Amino acid sequence: MFSKDNDAHNLLRPELVESLYYMYHITGNEMYQDWGWNIFQSFEKYTRQDEGYSSISDVRNKDDVRPRNKMESYFLAETLKYFYLLFNPTNLFPFNQWLFNTEAHPLPIYNN
Repeated sequence: MFSKDNDAHNLLRPELVESLYYMYHITGNEMYQDWGWNIFQSFEKYTRQDEGYSSISDVRNKDDVRPRNKMESYFLAETLKYFYLLFNPTNLFPFNQWLFNTEAHPLPIYNN
């Protein structure tokens, strides 16, 4: 995947929410949850469709949002999972006991 300098689309990718999850649980700074909540609310407002969610072509004009009518599987499998983990009041997966693979599946760390 690549993007050009002037790309203005939002593909509902998980990487930003994943980063906010890690930063919140490492620092405890609620600012990262606040940012995540703002992103989640924007997804609800601008990308939610009757059938699910849609990536959008241009994020620069909130009065002219054009859905692409396409929701990639990673939105459900990763993006929403990281939102859930970001807002969960307890850390379900302590970093010294779990790690996530590239598809956001939790894997236990076994110590000998």
